[in-house]
This record gives sequence, structure tokens and C-alpha cells, in this order.
Amino acid sequence: MGDRRRTANGHSNGKHAPARTPVQPRSNKKPQAATARQVRNICVYCGSNPGRDPAYTEAARELGRQMAEAGIGLVYGGGGLGLMGEIARSVLAGGGRVTGIIPSFLSEREQMLRDVTELVVVADMHERKRLMFERSDAFVAMPGGIGTLEELVEQLTWAQLGRHSKPIVLLNVGGFWAPFTTLLDHMRREAFIRNSMDVSFRVADSPGAVLDAVRAAAAPAQPLAEAAVAEKF
Repeated sequence: MGDRRRTANGHSNGKHAPARTPVQPRSNKKPQAATARQVRNICVYCGSNPGRDPAYTEAARELGRQMAEAGIGLVYGGGGLGLMGEIARSVLAGGGRVTGIIPSFLSEREQMLRDVTELVVVADMHERKRLMFERSDAFVAMPGGIGTLEELVEQLTWAQLGRHSKPIVLLNVGGFWAPFTTLLDHMRREAFIRNSMDVSFRVADSPGAVLDAVRAAAAPAQPLAEAAVAEKF
């Protein structure tokens, strides 16, 4: 299955295209729409455990392979365990670029992967998340635990508030994220998410749909707003 556009109110979040600038006299040039963001690096949030279902590991390896093949770099949490290690090694095996960003206190606990293109050891989680945001053009959430959920929700929150427009995609392996999307629907029904403030993301049911979903969601950068997000960290 392909990707699905989701918002908290369950509706498509398509917007009308901006009005075109009239063509000037004696000019054969057509007005150009805003250029979509170039996706050079994707930040992947995922578990430092492999999970119970072997499909999670298979999905991490396949997504890594496709990213390397497409020339898209991986930005991730720097660990060598679980799905984190699987996707990083898969990108590297395909000749791709991997940037690992890890706090020093996690270097042993998550068995920091040293054989990456670039390894950045930072002081704390806030610096880690700031650098991951700055170095990425999109975010993909794979199955994971509390840390993965926290990172995903933070990006959704800032996108909801208009502070960035980078694509956010959930890789819904085996329906892993279904309870989360159900929770968002519940929040809307209980009037904790206003209809005017959509929580916008895409859902991909397979690794093969992730890159298409990211490209489809890519939008022109909002440099001032995104600078404010980086300041937040």
C-alpha cells in the first residue's frame, strides 16, 4: 500500500495552490511555483531494541537500503543496538552517508556505532535533538519506545504550531502506529486538538512507500520559523 496523508481530524490537509503571478508582456516565461525542499538527509527515530516482530528489523534494513540507493543520508541517534543499529548498518552497506548523534552518557548503554560517516558526541539530549533537527530535511518514525514517541510528538507539535514544514512520516510496520493515530482522533473528539490546528503527517505501510511519502510532503523551507525551533533546544 502507498502512503496515506493523515491529520488529527481525519481529513486530507490539501491546500489551494497560491495564485499565479501574471505573465509580464513580451515574456514567454511561465510563473514558477515555490520549489519543494530538497531532501538530502532524513532523520529516523526508532528503537534501540529490535522489538518482538522480525518485520521491524526487516523494515529497518530495507529502508536503509533504499535511502542509500537514493543518495539520501541518514541522521539518527548514534546507537548500534536494535533498529537503530540495523538501519545505520544497512545505509553504510549500501554506500550511503550516516550521521550518528549521541549524548556521551548513552555511548556505552546504546553501544555507540563508531563506523559511521560522522559521529557527533554531545553533552545532553537537548543538544542531540537540536542537531538532529538542524541536519535533517524530513523525519521518519519507525517502531520504538518512549524515546521514539517523545521525539515524534515534539516534531508534530512544532509543525502544528507552524514552526517548521519538514515532512513527518510514520512507518507503520504491522500497524504499529495505529494506537497512536487512534489516540490523536480521540483527542480531537474530546476537543483537545482544535480543527484549525491539524496534526499533519503521512503514514507509510511499508519501507517502499516512505521515500515517496517524504518527497510528496516536502514543502518550501521556512527559515525564520525553523531557526526558532533550533533556538528552542
